[in-house]
Amino acid sequence: MNTPTVSRRNFLKASSLTGLALSLGIYIPTNAEEAEIINAAEADSFGVEMNAWIHIEPSGKVTIFSHRAEMGQGVYQAIPQMVAEELEVDLDKVNIVFAKGDNKKYGNQVTGGSSTVRGSYKNLLTLGATARQLLIQAAATKWNVPSSDCYAEAGQVIHRPTAKRLHYGELVADAMKLETPKNVTLKKRSDYKLVGKPLLRQDTKLKTNGTATFGLDKEIPGMLYATVERNPRLRGKVKNFDDSATRKIPGVKHVFKTKMLVFNTYREGVAVVATSTWAALQGKKALKVEWDDSGFEHLSTDEIFKRQQQALQTQEGLSFKQQGDASAVISQATKKLDVVYETPYQYHACMEPLNCIAHYQDDKLEIWGPIQAPEWVQDAISKEMGLDREKVIVHMTFLGGGFGRKAFMDYPHEAAVISKEIKAPVQVVWTREDDATQGPYRPGISYRCEGVVENGKINAFKLRMAGQNNDHWRGGPKDKANRSTSEGFLKPYADGIKNLSIADVPFETPIPTMWWRSVYASTNGFAYESFMDELAHEAGKDPMTFRREHLPDERLHRQLDKLADVSGWKTRKPGEGYGMAITECFASTVGHVVKVSKGQDGKLKIDHVWAVMDCGWYVNPDTIKAQVEGSIVMALGAATQHQVTFKDGVPVDKNFYSYQLPRINDIPPIDVYVMDNDEPAGGVGEPGLPAFAPALANAIFDLTGKRIRKLPFNLATV
Repeated sequence: MNTPTVSRRNFLKASSLTGLALSLGIYIPTNAEEAEIINAAEADSFGVEMNAWIHIEPSGKVTIFSHRAEMGQGVYQAIPQMVAEELEVDLDKVNIVFAKGDNKKYGNQVTGGSSTVRGSYKNLLTLGATARQLLIQAAATKWNVPSSDCYAEAGQVIHRPTAKRLHYGELVADAMKLETPKNVTLKKRSDYKLVGKPLLRQDTKLKTNGTATFGLDKEIPGMLYATVERNPRLRGKVKNFDDSATRKIPGVKHVFKTKMLVFNTYREGVAVVATSTWAALQGKKALKVEWDDSGFEHLSTDEIFKRQQQALQTQEGLSFKQQGDASAVISQATKKLDVVYETPYQYHACMEPLNCIAHYQDDKLEIWGPIQAPEWVQDAISKEMGLDREKVIVHMTFLGGGFGRKAFMDYPHEAAVISKEIKAPVQVVWTREDDATQGPYRPGISYRCEGVVENGKINAFKLRMAGQNNDHWRGGPKDKANRSTSEGFLKPYADGIKNLSIADVPFETPIPTMWWRSVYASTNGFAYESFMDELAHEAGKDPMTFRREHLPDERLHRQLDKLADVSGWKTRKPGEGYGMAITECFASTVGHVVKVSKGQDGKLKIDHVWAVMDCGWYVNPDTIKAQVEGSIVMALGAATQHQVTFKDGVPVDKNFYSYQLPRINDIPPIDVYVMDNDEPAGGVGEPGLPAFAPALANAIFDLTGKRIRKLPFNLATV
């Protein structure tokens, strides 16, 4: 991109647009490999709309825009922490604002796949450094001194020889006239003041004093409230309904049939709209609905897993990865392992149930709520409702947990349909029971793992999975293996195993499934790393040593050394069960060691968990530790306490009385360590989960000799 000189016309136009403030954004030209940093005048010259990421006013107030959703994972802290580092401002004096959903301005805004830092950190650092350089140049020009004699610190530019200083606000008007510098020099990591430091999160105060706005907190003038009685089976229809009792509830205004898009089908229901959430809920309870659930199977949990495991015994599946000839080696071996693992369906269990506000106005629709994927919402709803994409305006609030569920388009679409019907703004609120029983869920999956060990090493490793492919719900090709078949399985294993086969056995049910924290790594990791432990036992080798021998990668060796050191792996004592596992997820690798023992009552207990994360370049070690700890708690629940079960196609577990989450007294001591290196940034919010369940199961085997191959299991009865 050839940046034009800022003309007086462009400067005046940009000044009017930004209110005489220095605004910088990130622009990625078509077919360009790298982003450019531009100001408002340059954006006007290129005919693109300004996407302010940094906004500095003459008062000195600095605003940094966060383009991703904050659902507890820490991007509300990480994005400004990166920008403020290079901008040289105090983070606690920065105003942080959620950007509106607009991928033409801000690029990909989907919060998922642990992608925010790893996908944006270089651009965000460059953005801050560019603003700093502009302000330094403006000050140097004002003082008529070389810019090399000036430096920035704490929101000011200082002249080194004389100690003269100007705060950023005093330099805005001059900085706006300057051409944006290219190829700015970023700081060395050794010079960081903010990045890499365990700074307190900026959203903590908001969330503890009640000023943070979550979806359920948001209100707009004239808003009504709605709840929906939905068909408990996705493909079922509303046959008829009796709303006579509902309409007698004070405050109830409307009752009508509605629907929302769920992937490529629709879930039908009956909406109750009222002047308060309470009235809507009471009206919903009074409804009498008859469903038509004909034309599709109503499966129960036992039948689902029975079919999966039958398929694993009779089908080779769609090949995902092949090297050597694992099948031939296994068929000819006199001694081999052939086992099946099973992982259950799971509900996302966000503490804030789904909710969304929509206001449909002729040719425009505005949406407010806890939304992980604003651009996907714009794409889906504009198509469904016949609106121009730019006319679907999405405002993000804080999310009380997301885990993938709030990266979906069904609940905003439902709110939009109801708003259009009643010709008024409406907030649709889901109850905990709605949230738990409507799905989509993490798919339940069965795995068949076969292997041969010869001379202490793996000679053949054959893995097949049978479970629902989330891509199929979105219309993906059914003749190709699930693209996540090997997710969680360390890529360097392929270099250490001569005969390797990984395949996907297609499997479908009418039960809707989608992403869940760490996606398929959360289930794959349990099967693959548990089986790796079985192969190590078959070889008569220490599990950590065995993995090292099959992972020809020095970076991983350093991580395993750290894991062994912090956990005391080499000084294990009799009567103590130690298990380990290591998985890769979203460009980060996490190893866990779990220690278990039996108490005086004979019941198994988890004594300690150690986790070592290698996520490459990182922002805040406290955020990393919090995310890994949270991942371990979530993994503990999924491994030992909760699952979604189905009877006749209907979810059985409707609330926390049966879908029980871990309590504080269930949580063992957890130590988290972060590897330091200069590798590219990896994810943090999800990779800490997959290795826990296999590490726990492997520890139980080490202590008791009993293999756990089915989740969840009851710790008290092992």
